Parts: sequence; structure tokens; C-alpha cells
Amino acid sequence: MKLTYTSILALLLLFNCSNDSEDDLTDDTPITETITYNEHIKSIMDNNCINCHSNPPVNGAPMALTTYETVKESMLNRNLFGRITTDNTALLMPVGGPKLPQNLIDQVEQWETDGLLEE
Repeated sequence: MKLTYTSILALLLLFNCSNDSEDDLTDDTPITETITYNEHIKSIMDNNCINCHSNPPVNGAPMALTTYETVKESMLNRNLFGRITTDNTALLMPVGGPKLPQNLIDQVEQWETDGLLEE
């Protein structure tokens, strides 16, 4: 009887815990709403960036990312988007990785496309 339970468990794990490709793990649904700093981007920064990019910055971070103005300036003049999308682990933010989930990267990209709106 023990062999039967083990076999059933193995089959369940084999067939229920697989994916066909990495594409199964991403959401390709286009963003249709306007992305704003206050509604979308601030929480991304607060949850992923301000451990180092606080005010004042710590751990060698060169600037704070705590306000709309500082995040917008970093998008325009400090390649913030490039730093969260690079495959170069020495430059990737957050430091030490992993890379942000693609849905958050997509929101930051859409925020830029929408004009870096605050509200």
C-alpha cells in the first residue's frame, strides 16, 4: 500500500508542477491604463529601491529615490530604466539581483511612455 501512495504522489508532482516554457510564467497582457508615479511607481520604488536609495542614500547608492522628482530625474538623466533591465549583473538594480519581475519593469516602461506623470 505504501508503494501505491508514493507512486500516486510522484505522478501528481510530475504532472502538476511543470510548465511548458518560461513564457508560461510571464504576463503578456498589455497595460491599458495610464501609469502614474503615485498610483504605480512609488510602491515599486518603496518595495525594491529605498533600502539603499533612501534619504540620505546608504550602501553606496549615489542618490535617493524617495520622491517623484528624484525618480523622474533618475529616469531622465541617470538611466534608471537601463539599470533595472540590464543583463549585466554588475550594473543590475536592485544590487545583487534578482531582476525585478517583468510586470514591474513593464509598468516603469509604460510610465516613461505615458510621460512620467505624477498623478
